[in-house]
Amino acid sequence: MHPFRRAVEAGDVAALEGLFAEDAVFTSPVVFRPYEGKAITAAIVRGAARVFQDIHYVREIVSADGRDHALMFQATVNGLQVQGCDFLHLDEDGLIDDLTVMVRPLSAAKALAEAMGAQFDQIEREASGAQEAVAEP
Repeated sequence: MHPFRRAVEAGDVAALEGLFAEDAVFTSPVVFRPYEGKAITAAIVRGAARVFQDIHYVREIVSADGRDHALMFQATVNGLQVQGCDFLHLDEDGLIDDLTVMVRPLSAAKALAEAMGAQFDQIEREASGAQEAVAEP
């Protein structure tokens, strides 16, 4: 079981941040442009943890070299059942440098977009705070 899966299922958002590379890229299921950097990626994952209820993984597929993982999940967003997949790519140090999320059905994707949109001011504040903390001597 990948540590990302373990942390998500345990609700351990603090552990999640330590799994991302500094140059991590997050690709959203509902926004065209990817988000670049560990701070914003971790903040988005924390926001998703506030939005998804009852998330649990039903399958984990790992590439032969162990650097690519597909984690299929089920969850609830605003009363709608969501099926999705987290695609992880690991860098040479074993840190997540790419996280792409896909969800279905369309009604659930729309509910997710709305719920995450409501979180985005807080997500941006969290990401800015993390970047400012790193910049301080």
